[in-house]
Amino acid sequence: MSNPEQADAAPWKVLESEYLIRRPWLTVRRESLQLPNGGTVPEYYVMEYPDWVNVIAITEDGRMILERQYRHGIGRTSWEIPCGVLEPTDDSPLAGARRELLEETGYGGGEWSLLDTISANPSTTNNLTHCFLACGVKKIGEPHLDEGEVFDVRLFPVDEIPAMLLQGEFLQAMHLTPLWKFFYLREHGSESC
Repeated sequence: MSNPEQADAAPWKVLESEYLIRRPWLTVRRESLQLPNGGTVPEYYVMEYPDWVNVIAITEDGRMILERQYRHGIGRTSWEIPCGVLEPTDDSPLAGARRELLEETGYGGGEWSLLDTISANPSTTNNLTHCFLACGVKKIGEPHLDEGEVFDVRLFPVDEIPAMLLQGEFLQAMHLTPLWKFFYLREHGSESC
């Protein structure tokens, strides 16, 4: 059980901060920190990223849109839900999620709701992932992939996805979290699609 006094702990004081690298997909800063108890951490590293969005998209006929994609960091291919970076031109996380789904799959429309907002690693990264549920989407265009995007888009009956989750066919933690939440809520009557 958590300690309520620790839940509202004071922020750490930044004594020094310097950027070690600033690239489009990797920005790292090193900081020297003073803790609320007076202790110090002379070297603490934070990776800066823009916020991300992902979408559990269910078609009008009850199928989930998935992407099978190779990820070089782990050297493996697995299933994922449509996702991407929240662009500075997006008016909101919802606008970014709608854009990503359309760009990657050609699907859009439907009823959208925020399923969750999560962090990949709140200890060392500064961004959030906004997870959306889109019910009743339909094909409204063709995908427009970025140069570095290569993946296969497929539709699966929603009822097949839990077995895929249990068999380890999804590896991306930022996708597993909203998928498990979706199926939990669906099991308990809180999600309609």
